[in-house]
Amino acid sequence: MRQPLSRLRAFFTLWISLALAGCACTTGATSALGYYWQSVRGHMQLMHAAEPIDQWIARTDIQPALRTRLQLAQRARAFAVTELGLPDNASYRRYADLKRPAAVWNVVAAPPYALTLHTWCFPVTGCIGYRGYFTEADAQAEAAELAAQGLEVEVYGVPAYSTLGYMNWAGGDPLLSTFIAWPEGDFVRLLFHELAHQVVYAKDDTLFNESFATAVERIGIAQWLSTQSTPEARDAFATSEARRSAFRALTRATRARLAEVYEQKETLALDGKALAAMKTEAMQQFRADYAALRARWLQPQDGSAPQATTAQVAGYDRWVAKANNASFAAQAAYDELVPAFEALFEREGRDWTRFYDAVRQLTQAPRPQRHDSLRALLPATNKVQ
Repeated sequence: MRQPLSRLRAFFTLWISLALAGCACTTGATSALGYYWQSVRGHMQLMHAAEPIDQWIARTDIQPALRTRLQLAQRARAFAVTELGLPDNASYRRYADLKRPAAVWNVVAAPPYALTLHTWCFPVTGCIGYRGYFTEADAQAEAAELAAQGLEVEVYGVPAYSTLGYMNWAGGDPLLSTFIAWPEGDFVRLLFHELAHQVVYAKDDTLFNESFATAVERIGIAQWLSTQSTPEARDAFATSEARRSAFRALTRATRARLAEVYEQKETLALDGKALAAMKTEAMQQFRADYAALRARWLQPQDGSAPQATTAQVAGYDRWVAKANNASFAAQAAYDELVPAFEALFEREGRDWTRFYDAVRQLTQAPRPQRHDSLRALLPATNKVQ
């Protein structure tokens, strides 16, 4: 399973890090400076490791599979520009082997009886519902501090992040070893997602930004697969996408159920014991429903091969085992408003330029108003009552 891809924005140069040190944060000045320094240092190390794709392809000491994938990346990058109207700039024209499983590790947190993400605020990006670290140990330390405050927390590895185009002057965001070997459909869609963040970015609105980028990747990958890919890649993507869709439906239903439970804390003034029991019941039902879904994926049906292997569902297993309010709240940012953006794309005649202009127009409105405008476009089945 591809983890919700929450992204580390900003911290591009030392002067930005020092400017950020003056912001209102949850940590003291000393630890804040340490955080910004690790962000700058980690990003600069990543940029230093990157080399132009053409140079990698010309090397004689790389595996043929890597050379083939880098050539695919070049084709996908050109397609992003010519067919999706995504930026034609320096990003994703270099490659870096990070020799680690993730680009960064993100920390997310939420209260025990709410699906509202804890936020950190920065001048460049505004307030965002995650904090990224270039080492897992630092992320776990931050998570422990938040847990000590009574918050539910999650730490997860992120395969890529966007600098929103601010680093194109220095070579742009590179392709990374953390996702280069993904199946074609997943690899290409991630490329489209990250480039979308360079088209439109609304300050203080993670839900808007991630839902927009996810909509671009979904529409874009459908176009890519239908015109540029092989039948084998299309079939593989369709199978994995069916699993993702089923899992998204399950988590969306669970979020709605948890939201109803937490709403009763206010409307019915439930005591803590009753509220905890209702939350536990909802989480137990979620895990039972997932177990049934997982069994269907792994068991052959009508004499055909199973829909998935245990390796292919391992990511889902890990997510479900750790799932809490932070997990559900973070995932909502990546799918809640996606159908609305897809409807907006259709409304604009499936014209990418008009679509991007319409999305930019939404960023001019206050956040509640832009969310209301998008929710008005949601199909009835996606509207949370």
